[in-house]
Amino acid sequence: MAKTVADVMTPNPISVTPDTVLKDAIQLMADNHVGGLPVINADNDLVGILSESDLMWQTTGIDMPAYIMLLDSVIYLKNPTQYNQELHKALGQLVKDVMTDHVITVEPDKSLREAAHLMHDKKVRRLPVVNSEKQVVGILTRGDIVREMANSYT
Repeated sequence: MAKTVADVMTPNPISVTPDTVLKDAIQLMADNHVGGLPVINADNDLVGILSESDLMWQTTGIDMPAYIMLLDSVIYLKNPTQYNQELHKALGQLVKDVMTDHVITVEPDKSLREAAHLMHDKKVRRLPVVNSEKQVVGILTRGDIVREMANSYT
């Protein structure tokens, strides 16, 4: 019988709130050896995800966008809105400053195959598992899928 997401996910994952101090969230990730944390509000609703990729802005910083001067006007060669978003992430002090707020999720009753396809298609490493009320009930990572594949061969 095909496995579902609920069979393989990690239930009740460690999570943070949007107002968690970023330093504390980073320490939580390091201490628990996880590459991402669901971000939930006071009602336990998923509002974002904090991943290692989101944190890279803190270390790498950002490059000033290229521009040209024309008749005493500055013309940016890169979208200034994107630059502002990158700057905000690089200087952020709270989880809400750096988290990704558009989160790809999966339901617990979906097949593991469907979840794997979703991860591949959307190029994500983890999927928060949400119930019908959009509350986080688990998390599914690429590692979970690989471990399940290994178990199926034994």
